Amino acid sequence: MNNIYIILMMAIIGGIIGYVTNKLAIKLIFRPINPIKIPMTNFEVIGLIPKRRKEIAIKIGEVIQDEFVSLDDILENLITEEDKVKATEYIKLKVNSIVEEKATLIPSYIKSVIKNYIEDIIEKEVSASIDELGSGIVSKAHERVNIQQIVEEKVDSLDLLELENIILSIASNELKHIELLGLILGFVIGIIQGIIT
Repeated sequence: MNNIYIILMMAIIGGIIGYVTNKLAIKLIFRPINPIKIPMTNFEVIGLIPKRRKEIAIKIGEVIQDEFVSLDDILENLITEEDKVKATEYIKLKVNSIVEEKATLIPSYIKSVIKNYIEDIIEKEVSASIDELGSGIVSKAHERVNIQQIVEEKVDSLDLLELENIILSIASNELKHIELLGLILGFVIGIIQGIIT
């Protein structure tokens, strides 16, 4: 009976130690935010994320640009055929409105011929002009826009508490499982230790 009591106590103590150790390890990922110098040593304690914040921001930017969203993906979907059709129709409506408004003294038959002629020109030229404009925009965007840098700056500018909350909201279930795994492993190791002693 005494042996069972010792094994049970060792298991409980092991479980508590495993749980607390994993909980502390998870906290040390984020805390302390500012370095704490340990007196009489040359050692300081700072959380992993505060210490490597810049590197993390760079890596997140690289991953997003390389694996998720490239500038080409964005620009490819910038102007669609549907957009070109809508732009063409809009320009036709505007030109027809201007012809109706400004050419009041011209007979309606001639106005109709003028409008049809202009609509044909618009139909032929607008799509090509939009493509030409789009190519210019794409070229300038490649020169000016760096998704990696934008993401890097956004992540780096986040307040550390805000960054911690984002990470915790994403991985809270997994972190809870790590804490419970520490409890279970500590409990099992405690049982083994109790049996050995």
